[in-house]
Amino acid sequence: MEDLDTASPAPKGSSKVMTIAALVVLTLLAGGGGWMVGGALAPKPLSVEEAKMIEEAKAAVANKKAKEAGGEEGNNKDEGLPRISTEANGVVQLDAITTNLAYPTENWIRLEIALLFKGAPDVAMAEQIHQDIAAYMKTVSLQQIQGPRGFQYLKDDIEERVDLRSEGRVTNVIFRTFVIQ
Repeated sequence: MEDLDTASPAPKGSSKVMTIAALVVLTLLAGGGGWMVGGALAPKPLSVEEAKMIEEAKAAVANKKAKEAGGEEGNNKDEGLPRISTEANGVVQLDAITTNLAYPTENWIRLEIALLFKGAPDVAMAEQIHQDIAAYMKTVSLQQIQGPRGFQYLKDDIEERVDLRSEGRVTNVIFRTFVIQ
């Protein structure tokens, strides 16, 4: 019996040391990997010149907003493309189309479209195309335009209608805004 009582169990100190060492090695590996991934994904710091350019742009935007808020009214209602552009580029921005869908009628759609004409833009034709697109959008259901494929079908349908209405004078239909609410 004495042999069993005097026999000492195996020392557990070495397993604790090995566990702590493994934990330290894994922590260092994880920290190093995180540092490398962070360095690869993080944006590079801006140079002094880039920071100055950004500050100047922010100041210009703030000045513009202050002028608009101060009561100065310009003809800058649509900042992007002009309503009727020159013959040089032949682009006409149509008024925004906001209408409800055929089904469900609670959903609304807003489209802003620009037309690229061959040669001089035709204002009367652009207005007819605008009315035709607005009438067509009232017949579209939400299920028809869901997802990327649905949007592509809608775009193809509108381009086909524009091509038929303009008799080939419009070369491109540019979707500026497409919002469903």
